[in-house]
Amino acid sequence: MRHLIKILPKKSGRGFGGTVTVRHQGGRVKRFLREIDFKRDKLGIWGKVERLEYDPNRNVKIALILYEDGERRYILAPLGLVEGQKVIASAKAPLEAGNALALKNITTGTIIHNIEIMPGKGGQLVRGAGSAAVLMAKEKDFVLVKLPSGEVKKFNPDSLATIGQVGSIEARNINLRKAGRKRLMGIRPTVRGTAQHPASHPHGGGEGRSGVGLKYPKTPYGKPAVGKTRKRSKYSNKLIVKGRKRGR
Repeated sequence: MRHLIKILPKKSGRGFGGTVTVRHQGGRVKRFLREIDFKRDKLGIWGKVERLEYDPNRNVKIALILYEDGERRYILAPLGLVEGQKVIASAKAPLEAGNALALKNITTGTIIHNIEIMPGKGGQLVRGAGSAAVLMAKEKDFVLVKLPSGEVKKFNPDSLATIGQVGSIEARNINLRKAGRKRLMGIRPTVRGTAQHPASHPHGGGEGRSGVGLKYPKTPYGKPAVGKTRKRSKYSNKLIVKGRKRGR
């Protein structure tokens, strides 16, 4: 729908001053930005799935919803959502894929996605293809949710979430096949820090293939890149009940 799409500006990783603030971006083809309804604030009005569409800006398909009052909106397409199916955002909505409810109204053990951190702000967590969270338990002042990373976190009971697992599970298995497709997506080549000169990266310099040459790896901006890089005083620390699972 024309009113739901607009040209996505191409900034090529450059910030306000015109300098590169995000590396390895640029050169992608022109694309449209689809306005996704992450807030699901159209409460109590049934909508029907008109069609499922491809979105070049994300790895999951999106569903075009036609509501009873004539308005159309895009939502993320959960697993199992089909054309013609009806969805609703309501406190008494059935626990079916695509419906949105407050966490306090969702049964324990239900698979959810598109979770709000703050009520009314819109879903910010669990939006990638194939991802899903599980509502673990309910307390008086908060709800415990297990995120895809394995982290168990406290949420406001009034925060909205959508029922079901995000669709397009096979997205992680897609083989891009050639470097040119990566360039069309706007992703430029990445050069190892150890292969650069010392003025452009902390790992650079040395005679031959000398490796990092520092006590610990750093980002191109000199910040530590390994170990516990999370801020000790981060505001959301008090909301974490169990930390995420880590690699070796």
